[in-house]
Amino acid sequence: MDFFFGLLQIIGVHTLLGLSAYVVLQTGQVTLAQAGFFSIGAYVSAMLTVLAGWHIIPALLVSASLAGIVAGIVGFPALRIKGLMLVVATIAFGEFIRLFWFNFDYQIEKKGIVVGPQGGEGFKQIRFFPENGWSTLDVAIFIWVIVALVMLALWWTDRSRAGAVLRAVGEDELAAQSVGINLTAVKVGAFAAGGFIAGIGGAIYAHYTTHIEHLNFGVMLATFAIAYPILGGLRNVFGTLVAVIFIQGILVEGLRFMGDWRNLLFGALIVLAMNIQPRGLIDERSVKLVRGLFIRDTRR
Repeated sequence: MDFFFGLLQIIGVHTLLGLSAYVVLQTGQVTLAQAGFFSIGAYVSAMLTVLAGWHIIPALLVSASLAGIVAGIVGFPALRIKGLMLVVATIAFGEFIRLFWFNFDYQIEKKGIVVGPQGGEGFKQIRFFPENGWSTLDVAIFIWVIVALVMLALWWTDRSRAGAVLRAVGEDELAAQSVGINLTAVKVGAFAAGGFIAGIGGAIYAHYTTHIEHLNFGVMLATFAIAYPILGGLRNVFGTLVAVIFIQGILVEGLRFMGDWRNLLFGALIVLAMNIQPRGLIDERSVKLVRGLFIRDTRR
């Protein structure tokens, strides 16, 4: 059962990563910086629990807040560029953060053991969960409670005026600005919110893996971050969850026996899915179909 609980942990963390990009994509901005914010949450939360002895909850909130602040700062210069240039700029930022951790070395001796991030060797001995008696099931439940809270918040946002503002900016900036929407506030706010969510995911990731290093936060992780909401669809937060289950649960883990052949199949299936459902796996048509089935069933 530990394998399935571990898979639930992976899907939960990657769902948070995908939702962090979902917020930014709503405004029409394509960013590959989410892996950088994810790494900030991972390293900062690990330093707080391992070096300072904090509990996971405050460490998670502080590290996520820091990731959100950094994301908001990155959002300001990002306002001046769009499209391909924004993608390149955010890739560069993500690589800057990754290389920062590669060169970051801060260790202390604690209980006779030297702990802390050690540059290219990574950050080992992140033992909060096992040291406090958390089982694999306990960790999975903890992760999914947080995922449920984040999804609920974004689901409510999608149906509120804030969600309408995000979509208006994403669909037509000039029209949105003409009705009084502050583009700067909306875009920077989306970046900050996305960074906060990515920071939460990174904090959890660091503690369930117990060992992190700069290579964990490369371009591939950033690509996954935007692939989930694009594949799942930007009209519903549940699309991101479905995409994560499809990619991580079926393609990555379910087809592990295929070895490197998964890479070819992965690309082919993504292309096929995007051709069949160009607006995502869960688009407006899919939602209406499900609602129609549900309504007919209740009338019988």
